[in-house]
Amino acid sequence: MSVLLQTMEAKTRVLILGAGFAGLECCKSLSDQLFEVTLIDRQNHHLFQPLLYQVATASLTAPDIAKPVREILAGQPNVTVLMDEVERIDLTKQLIVSHAQSYVFDYLVIALGAKTGYFGKPEWEQHAHGLKSLEDARELRHRVLQSLERAELINDIEEKRKLLSIVIVGGGPTGVELAGAFTELIHRTLKDGFRKVAPSDLNVTLIEAAPRLLGTFDADQSEYAQRRLERLGIAVRTGTMVNEVYANRVVLENETLEAATIIWAAGTEANPVTAAMPVEKDRYGRLIVGPDCALANYPNVFAIGDIANCTDKHSVKVPTLAAAAAQMGKHVGKLIRDEVRVKQSHKKSNAALLRRQFRYFDKGNMAIIGKSSAVLKANKLKMRGFLAWLAWLFVHLLLLVGFRNKLAVLLQWGFAYLRGRRSARIIVRPDQIENARLHNREH
Repeated sequence: MSVLLQTMEAKTRVLILGAGFAGLECCKSLSDQLFEVTLIDRQNHHLFQPLLYQVATASLTAPDIAKPVREILAGQPNVTVLMDEVERIDLTKQLIVSHAQSYVFDYLVIALGAKTGYFGKPEWEQHAHGLKSLEDARELRHRVLQSLERAELINDIEEKRKLLSIVIVGGGPTGVELAGAFTELIHRTLKDGFRKVAPSDLNVTLIEAAPRLLGTFDADQSEYAQRRLERLGIAVRTGTMVNEVYANRVVLENETLEAATIIWAAGTEANPVTAAMPVEKDRYGRLIVGPDCALANYPNVFAIGDIANCTDKHSVKVPTLAAAAAQMGKHVGKLIRDEVRVKQSHKKSNAALLRRQFRYFDKGNMAIIGKSSAVLKANKLKMRGFLAWLAWLFVHLLLLVGFRNKLAVLLQWGFAYLRGRRSARIIVRPDQIENARLHNREH
């Protein structure tokens, strides 16, 4: 009889929003048949964002760093994966409203990530490209490669100079990695048969408002990164604010930089769907959670990953890194699992006592600087140069989801390192080349 009652007992409905590192790890921790898990994401794939810049710079292709969510969770029959977009979160009614329908939940896990933030200047977005999705990476790669082709077509010196200029705003890991990777991509590309433009024509400028690059690293590592970038021919501007961004133009305090490609790597802000939620948020719109990763006054609602502002049980501020997001996801999944098991074993009075607090394990921070060089900081461990670069490769291969992805990336990196060539340089839209051809005829 007890077995029959247990079978008939309603399953706990867990709704997870977002299939990033945080959402996936939470989902994997809830494989118990006590749970009816629904995972919602506006994309049908999990994206390895730390390597997104390598898609933008033609080092890797999209399938190398992305994998279908259903394929990842195929062995978990209690999980339903839905490609849908959340429009509204009603915490009081325990209801999620999306484009397609509404969803009710017993537990809600918000892992929607972050979007590119423009510090209160949303109009800059149309001129300065962010890098948060495969679409962003493809568009950025297309724009840069297209600019090279247009520069080969035209004779106007000023227009050619603009086409071969890239301005990157933001001197954190993403900005530093993009600056180095684009410089090497274009130098190598221009050696492959271009006749009217040369590597010396390239102008890459990296702008950072803070006094130094890579502010989360030690000062000597920041200085090393700046020296390496300058050796690649990149103009580094620290302590420099951006006043305005227009089409093909960035206005600084004392000068204006013209560039066909402007990349924004200066900041992020929370997914806008959380803006209307009646809970505490930080200045970037991220949801402030307690050490258990739950929202205040809503113990059954959790926020994890980049959308959460979390301080762990040892008062450590949890960074917005892939490793941290995965740890938070695993923590919340185990918390929900243990809590439900306690409740179902009729020990409801002890359930609150079992609520575990999150402890962040610092696996370090790293940034790659061009070919064969990187900086790494993990607690007291500091590395830079070739050994740090090898560590960067190893860690990122471990984090990639799926054997095929790991093998493909390893082969691509090996080929690029030995041959010095990039394999993903195909342009699929010829419209701008045709426009440049017409422009050249007019002049």
